[in-house]
Amino acid sequence: MAAIRTLLVDDEAPARKRLLKLLRPFVDEGRIEIVGEAADGVEALSRMAEEDVDLLFLDIQMPELSGFDVLDRIPPDNRPAVVFVTAFDEYAVRAFQANATDYLLKPIEEDRIAESISRVEKQMISPQGRASTEERLVELLEYLDNQSMGDRPKEREQEYVQQLSVPGKDRLHIIPVDDLLSAEVQDGITRLYTLATTDVHPQKVNRHIVSFTLDALEQRLNPDSFMRVHRSAIVHIQQIREMISWFSGRYKIVLHGGHEVIASRARSKELRDRLSL
Repeated sequence: MAAIRTLLVDDEAPARKRLLKLLRPFVDEGRIEIVGEAADGVEALSRMAEEDVDLLFLDIQMPELSGFDVLDRIPPDNRPAVVFVTAFDEYAVRAFQANATDYLLKPIEEDRIAESISRVEKQMISPQGRASTEERLVELLEYLDNQSMGDRPKEREQEYVQQLSVPGKDRLHIIPVDDLLSAEVQDGITRLYTLATTDVHPQKVNRHIVSFTLDALEQRLNPDSFMRVHRSAIVHIQQIREMISWFSGRYKIVLHGGHEVIASRARSKELRDRLSL
């Protein structure tokens, strides 16, 4: 069997680097050929227009185009095999409805990557022998159940994002999470507020619109540094400058740069206890 021509698609460079390392033994064995990497869905589509691709390792949450958006733009008859790679288990059923070969949760274990490669090879040798969607869903849900019951690797609990990629007009802005003041939902739109230091504005607050949800972001941020202070707001605790008593037992949180967030009453008490006020 010829080497499977493989494209890695993930908006986080460290994630692509780790995946490349996990796939290296299969490259050395001649089972996999890495034809390229893509940092977002647009680049992935461009690479596939230039290269013959048999297999996509595809992240789901990416700026501009999600992993599902990428698949929607590929004619069904021309789609390569797809292994979704994500930190979130909430998209599992939708992934298999999209006819994915496998669904890997970050951080990926060596035995799971080997299992995925074997599944892809089996599918390519004998498409008729591929397990039904229902069978694969049962396997997946059992796997996710085991993960939630404690079989998930301990390192998963410690793998928090260190930077965020935010789409601009003609570029991606890379924002260290240390510069993040808050993430807030307003009118159904998620916005990041960040602190930028310039000669003209020593503490300028910038605002960025992003496509991911607060729930998704909260799972990726270190809870030692970030806290949900309202159903519509997450704040960076180390960026709190002061807390001002507000109405009905709530606090107005003043962050560096002068940005303000109102905490809910229950979360105000929790934040007070946490900061030992």
